[in-house]
Amino acid sequence: MVARRSGQALAEALSRVERLVRQGIVKSSDMQRTDRERLQRAGWLQPIMKGWYLLGQSADARPGSTTLWYGHFWDFIRYYLSDRYGEAYCLSAECSLDLHTDATNIPRQVVAITANGGANTLTLPHDTSLLVYPDLGNLPPDAVPLNGLRVMALPPAICRTAPRYFETNPLNAELALRLVEPIELSRVLLEGAHTRAASRLMGAYQFIGEPERAERIKGDMAALGYRLSPVNPFQSHRPLLGTGTKLSSPLVGRLQALWIGMRETVIEVFPKAPGLPTDASAYMKSMEDIYQHDAYNSLSIEGYQVTPELIEKVRLGQWNPDISLQDQAQVAALAARGYYATFQRVGNNIGAILTGGDAADTVRDNLQDGYRALFSASVQAGILNAADLAGYRNRPVYIRSSNHVPPPHQALMDGMETLFTLLKQEPEPAVRAVLGHFLFVFIHPYPDGNGRLGRFLMNIMLASGGYPWTVIRLKHRQQYMDALEQASVGGNIRPFSEFVREEMAVNWRHEENQ
Repeated sequence: MVARRSGQALAEALSRVERLVRQGIVKSSDMQRTDRERLQRAGWLQPIMKGWYLLGQSADARPGSTTLWYGHFWDFIRYYLSDRYGEAYCLSAECSLDLHTDATNIPRQVVAITANGGANTLTLPHDTSLLVYPDLGNLPPDAVPLNGLRVMALPPAICRTAPRYFETNPLNAELALRLVEPIELSRVLLEGAHTRAASRLMGAYQFIGEPERAERIKGDMAALGYRLSPVNPFQSHRPLLGTGTKLSSPLVGRLQALWIGMRETVIEVFPKAPGLPTDASAYMKSMEDIYQHDAYNSLSIEGYQVTPELIEKVRLGQWNPDISLQDQAQVAALAARGYYATFQRVGNNIGAILTGGDAADTVRDNLQDGYRALFSASVQAGILNAADLAGYRNRPVYIRSSNHVPPPHQALMDGMETLFTLLKQEPEPAVRAVLGHFLFVFIHPYPDGNGRLGRFLMNIMLASGGYPWTVIRLKHRQQYMDALEQASVGGNIRPFSEFVREEMAVNWRHEENQ
């Protein structure tokens, strides 16, 4: 009875506070003190800074987990700046460029220019911060809304970005240069007589293989009597994208650049592909034999969202964050059934490839069917929503303790089409396998199951080169996650390439000993 009353009180507090939150963020001054204290004790309110809280619990309960905070980082920045300054602020040029190019890493610091107030650095969770400073003279009068934040429009942001940005964020800088309209860029340069920026952008465009744009800037500035010499702000040896690359979206360019920049490392690390096996049936038999050892492991971890259904579970004393929200035995059985169903379909896909089918076309044509097979049993049991089977996610998704936040759902169609095209164009099976897996989980197209589907995709591509089916072993899960993090956040694919190679070698030795 005591537990029931406690759950009732907690549920009522959750219900009241849930109505006050904006995208998971709530101010202390908006809550009743008793509600705040009760929810804090129960772990439902996570402090952000004095007077500000995050409502929710992380599914990743490990000490120091960043999942919940990274998932709501931009929500807090958006809410705080709007609440404190209204529309009298704008993000810095560098932060604006990050948002214009759909950067997927959580920044260590966000900088905002304000019209009033004092300079202040807000210390935020997990070594992040927000720096705000008043500078009315440099506050853009024509700031534009982007993702609910006020940012500099792309042309002035490029012109005002410090030279160091081209050194530390070459991909974002190159994407911005390729996305901006030349006439808009020249207009900003001419109106502000930005000679240094013009020289820098001339050199930048020459470096990325766009001499016509460089000449346009030179000619436009010369019309006002400015004689400029190009200065290349990039420190890299070559551009990340090919000459004349046209981008339909920032994500398309980001994926293309990652593939181009990483493929040579994969080729260097991986052994030469043995080629399609002469005995396809023996290969298929080896897949069946190894099935029991294949890892069941999901990369997609989301925070528990406060919903009316969840509040009711708390009220009835049925909520326990340490265990599954449903009967664990049932969930495990349904997950195993879905995994096996997808494994069977992947086996059919590989069988078609071993007899001459195109690997990239096979993945494109059968990915959605594999996803449905993975979760249809759970939907039929009422554990998942039926709408989740429709296709790509329509909401944010976060990766456990990762500084990489997958692209917004609005960009998924472009991202996946680009991935399919890259797989189709790539001649090396090892590159298709390693980068196919990495970029699939980088995009994270589905609400759940991205890790499992990414490993299935990897093994389909390995089979297309005659490599053995490769199990990512559970005991090496942290190494696996760390290697993916280095690729996603640091752009370093070597650790992940070496990790997959070593896991593959274990399977190769196993086959040779049979």
